[in-house]
Amino acid sequence: MSLVISAFTMGLILSLLSLGMLISFRMVRFTDITVDGSLTLGAAITAVLIVHGVSPWLATIIAIAAGAIAGMLTGILHTRFKIQMILAGILMMTALYSVNLRIMGRSNIPMLNTPSFTSGSEAFIKKIAGGVSNINIFGWQVTVHDLTVFIISLLVCIVVGIVLYRFLLTHKGTALRAAGNNPQMVRAQGINNNRMVVSGLALSNGLVALSGSLLAQYQGFADVQMGIGMMVWGLASVIIGEALVGRRSIGLAITGTILGTILFRLLIAIALRWGLNPNDLKLITAIFVFVALVAPTWFKSLGKTVFGGTRHA
Repeated sequence: MSLVISAFTMGLILSLLSLGMLISFRMVRFTDITVDGSLTLGAAITAVLIVHGVSPWLATIIAIAAGAIAGMLTGILHTRFKIQMILAGILMMTALYSVNLRIMGRSNIPMLNTPSFTSGSEAFIKKIAGGVSNINIFGWQVTVHDLTVFIISLLVCIVVGIVLYRFLLTHKGTALRAAGNNPQMVRAQGINNNRMVVSGLALSNGLVALSGSLLAQYQGFADVQMGIGMMVWGLASVIIGEALVGRRSIGLAITGTILGTILFRLLIAIALRWGLNPNDLKLITAIFVFVALVAPTWFKSLGKTVFGGTRHA
């Protein structure tokens, strides 16, 4: 049971990363590689601040702001200096590696004996449970810590999803989505398309930094290389979510992204449980992404072949 709850918790935390990818890749239509650096940026800032006695939630808010600034700078490199979007993301990601090292002062910061975003809630739930360390759920023993992290991560994910949904239905949110789908129409309406791109990337990387902040507190450490390959992870989750529920509406896109991230994390947890070498994790992730990318096309072609052949007969 602990393995399942851990997989769900990790999926919920990383779904914030995937929501950021949903905004940049699907809505703004920007291939943003900044993600690999902004996730670590959120983790690094949070770790340093918490170690120095700052409140975990205040450290998380500061991390979100830093991630938003990183995304904003990527957008400025693209819109103001006319650098191609991939190169702008690579430049910012490369710069953030050194920035993160400067912030941390070393490559790894342990946080095992520091407070986290669940500290107060964990004490409250433990008090309600009668001071016990384990709670029986459907016959399975679950630690109070694991249950608390899961509940808080779920609540954060729900709140972020609802706020993001409501924002994307506002005038500015609609303009942001239109900036990716039809920039000519946006400019014809008198809206600054470049400003929408910068705003979208700021929002996207702010969510990514939030994911990095919670991830560092959950894992108990921040590492300068923890963001490597996370862009692929987020992209895979978005694609899996679209395969699950489609993207006919904003609500379905957000829900599908969260569900896709959780499912992807469960698949990884099952593979590790079955004896997958952790060194092969990135390879398996790449294979999952490949399958997620080509599977819809395969199924569509198969459907046309089967039903087309039936009608012809």
